[in-house]
Amino acid sequence: MARLNRDDWAAAALEAMSTSGLAAVAVEPLAVRLGATKGSFYWHFRNRDELIEAALERWQEIGTEAVIGRLEGLSGPPGHRLRELFVQVFAVRSRPSADLALLADADHPLVAPVLEAITRRRLEYVATLFRELGFSPTRARQRAVFAYSAYLGHLQLLRSAPGLLPRPGRAGAVYADEVLAALFDPAAAPEPGSRPGRVKGGADGSRRG
Repeated sequence: MARLNRDDWAAAALEAMSTSGLAAVAVEPLAVRLGATKGSFYWHFRNRDELIEAALERWQEIGTEAVIGRLEGLSGPPGHRLRELFVQVFAVRSRPSADLALLADADHPLVAPVLEAITRRRLEYVATLFRELGFSPTRARQRAVFAYSAYLGHLQLLRSAPGLLPRPGRAGAVYADEVLAALFDPAAAPEPGSRPGRVKGGADGSRRG
């Protein structure tokens, strides 16, 4: 077996967090999962807190910065990146997310500052996407907060009542469009049979506010 590195331990810790929260990050169970010894852990980390910090850094990178990086690499009309983000978030049944699990540990001294930084970064980015569509800074921020609230509610349903959500595929994409349409106009909804990606508003999907 190849020698484990620091990232291997951080990835295993993040997976444990995503499934069972911060309490699941314990050296011995993780060593068993990785087929390693406690000595391997102490080669890379001084203590459990260092491992938690590394896992949180990994969460911030792959769950926020990498996602934003991929979206920024896309081309297309205004609103294209926003819709791609919504399809990724609302139309895909993903693995257990650290986002919801760590909200239960939001007051932990290691989690709290990272959770706040990630939340701010995500809200700022989504607000930027709404501003590209012509929303004023104030309304763009409001829509970003609504969108993020909907995202967290979606995660909760995935955990507690997944059968209530659309299955992945076209139904999921339509669901993502419905959420996006509601954020543009609370009274708006896609017309029956409308193509995914069409949002009521201007020809490019913009709507000023």
